[in-house]
Amino acid sequence: MKTIIHINQHHIRSNKSKETNLPVITIKQNGENTYCDEVEILGPSKIIYGGHGKDAKPLLSCGARVIIETESEVRMIDPISYKDIKK
Repeated sequence: MKTIIHINQHHIRSNKSKETNLPVITIKQNGENTYCDEVEILGPSKIIYGGHGKDAKPLLSCGARVIIETESEVRMIDPISYKDIKK
């Protein structure tokens, strides 16, 4: 199963400015998002950047420009689902 991992910049900013404790790593699998602060990729993976200058493009609808993509097993530490995030 393909897994896409990215860092949520909005959560990082909120954690800093509003002193929240939102998880900053998003793991996308089978159309579902799971969030955590630590993830272990148990095999090969690749990091993809959306490009430079006018050719740059977001890789995900959320605007992410850098992602990690893997078919390997992913172990999430203390995962939570989207419905459990309190903003």
